Amino acid sequence: MRKATVGVPMEKPYSQSCENNKQPILELLRRVFSRSRRVLEIGSGTGQHAVYFAPELPHLEWYTSDLAENLAGIRLWIEEQPSENLFPPMVLDVNDSEWLIEDFDAVFSANTAHIMHWADVEVMFRGVARYLPFRGRFALYGPFCCHGMHTSESNVRFDQSLRARDPGMGVRDIDALEELAQAGGLVLLEDNEMPANNRTLVWEKR
Repeated sequence: MRKATVGVPMEKPYSQSCENNKQPILELLRRVFSRSRRVLEIGSGTGQHAVYFAPELPHLEWYTSDLAENLAGIRLWIEEQPSENLFPPMVLDVNDSEWLIEDFDAVFSANTAHIMHWADVEVMFRGVARYLPFRGRFALYGPFCCHGMHTSESNVRFDQSLRARDPGMGVRDIDALEELAQAGGLVLLEDNEMPANNRTLVWEKR
């Protein structure tokens, strides 16, 4: 029988894609969140984006969130790279009837829509629309289809690998996301091309 290891510190989670895309995302957020004050990050993942963005955007309060099982890894990153405007992660399942944080005026989420099941994506958009104030902004980063078509062969392969792993996953179409956004009073301000065949979509609550 394998004995449980006691007292071994948890390894900090790491994502190479976060390292690859953090600078171009930061430059975009610096502009689109220039008048924002309190940001909720949905699906903070490893925490790498948060610890990089927060000190570079000192006018913002940055609130991390994720499912309970991912919070320990985010805490490790924050403990190693703390910032006065970066707050400890909170449990957030978009399907919760009440989200624990209110009064934010911006939402950021990266590489989440394609790993969520579509029903969860719908709930996320309803929650964002519910809690964002007038003129609040929602920036969503990741790979997307345009009018039912993939934008690159690499995204075709990525979509196939996601669906093979879990049929509920998949690269989402911007038109379908726009329907969800419009239903919640979110207006698409920008569709930004990003490196590695990704995009950042920016909506504003009207």
